[in-house]
Amino acid sequence: MKIKKILISQPQPQTEKSPYFDIATKYGVNVVFRPFIKVEGLSFQEFMAQKIEVLDYTAIIFTAKTAIDHFFRLCKEMRTNIPEDMKYFCISESVALYLQKYIQYRKRKIFFSTTGKFADLLPSIKRHSTEKYLFAVADVNKDNNANILSENGINFQKAAFYKTVSNDFTPDEPFDYDMLVFFSPEGINSLKKNFPKFNQGDTVIATFGASTAKAVTDAGLRLDLAAPNEKAQSMAGAIDIFFKENKIGKK
Repeated sequence: MKIKKILISQPQPQTEKSPYFDIATKYGVNVVFRPFIKVEGLSFQEFMAQKIEVLDYTAIIFTAKTAIDHFFRLCKEMRTNIPEDMKYFCISESVALYLQKYIQYRKRKIFFSTTGKFADLLPSIKRHSTEKYLFAVADVNKDNNANILSENGINFQKAAFYKTVSNDFTPDEPFDYDMLVFFSPEGINSLKKNFPKFNQGDTVIATFGASTAKAVTDAGLRLDLAAPNEKAQSMAGAIDIFFKENKIGKK
């Protein structure tokens, strides 16, 4: 097995501390960061089709900075002024602090999980159980967090403010990778859309998460590496072990 060029279907890391750079150095491979999907905000018409009135809610749940951006963008387009007594519940402190881009942080009621886990945000939400929550999400989203809210009797409504779409390849963009690494089912859908005649051959396909792994097999492709697994919890760790076991590296 020969692997010289890997496509990581995520944005380029902002620092040189990414474990994928360590893999590139350790094994002498070329790692390219190139997302198969990208995020776009819903249009005014797309959002209105959900028949959601933002001011009907007294609290908002954010699990991503992207959700914050598109929430306030659409509110501006709808000429909706968010009241100062609106409460904000965020998945992490960094997401909460991002609200400063749009509101006066110190004057608002803002709560966040100290661990970055949704389950650890739940106690704050439950302490304000009389609130009517608007849960800002993407158009395609996992129901795990919504299920947690439902199981705990929280009065909430999901509302999509942004969507994931295929990040199409240009006709002159090379696609000569020996290994493709995916992190979402949407990435697999984008692969099939961009390359309907894609022949896997010796190309190694690696995935992170059960739903992404299933999308590969559902698409009739061969899954060569799935993470997390019993040997590694991270994608980079799983690739490292895979390379060792298959004797991939510098000669």
